[in-house]
Amino acid sequence: MDIVLTNDDGIESPGLEALYEELSAVADVTAVAPASDMSATGRALSREVTVDEHSLGYAVHGTPSDCVVAALESLVPDPDLVVSGCNRGGNLGMYVLGRSGTVSAAVEAAFFDVPAIAVSLALTSEDFEAGATPKEDYAEAAAATRYLVEEAVGSTVFERADYLNVNAPRPGTETGELAVTTPTHDYDMTVERDGAHLRLVDQMWRRMDEGIVAGEPDDSDLRAVVEGRTSVSPLTAPHTTEHHEVLDALAESY
Repeated sequence: MDIVLTNDDGIESPGLEALYEELSAVADVTAVAPASDMSATGRALSREVTVDEHSLGYAVHGTPSDCVVAALESLVPDPDLVVSGCNRGGNLGMYVLGRSGTVSAAVEAAFFDVPAIAVSLALTSEDFEAGATPKEDYAEAAAATRYLVEEAVGSTVFERADYLNVNAPRPGTETGELAVTTPTHDYDMTVERDGAHLRLVDQMWRRMDEGIVAGEPDDSDLRAVVEGRTSVSPLTAPHTTEHHEVLDALAESY
């Protein structure tokens, strides 16, 4: 199996290295990842990028979406799978799907009709403040990804899903269970203002810090990681449309 491995934290990140080592045991892995940290860039695309050879593959001076396009159209044509991650920090909820560079790389692959897996490690604010996350902390995320690579690819999973969004629980809380989930619909962005300075705060981090899952359905991705299970959300990339009579009537009367 040929796998393209990318991320948004940069090709030197411990999370990417953890996945590279784990997946190399079962596949030929070529990293095509940003040369520097490109977190939260969504599906931003560049007109031109430069690329450097790297011991793991290629370092692209661009975004995660740049990396996927460069890989599939030039550097590593015809792979069996694209894996994006492992991201330092969870990518939970419907609202992050267009914001996350990690998830956006998987979406980009899906538009190429290449199955993809986005992988993230759900951390708390305290984890971030403690400094860099060592490679060994990504062990559960890497193990779950390897399992999905071995078992899901070649099955009918990707006949129904374009990509899988995987979120592993923070180190030390893992139950070893895999839960099929749907992204939470909860959205709670707030702004703290100090004169001309505005600080945008994602309250999802507070909910993870405090283990708050009240009101979340049983199959919520947030509930799964807070309870120590690795969340797997099967998702589709093309946006869906829903026609209804009112809009049809408006169009006809224009």
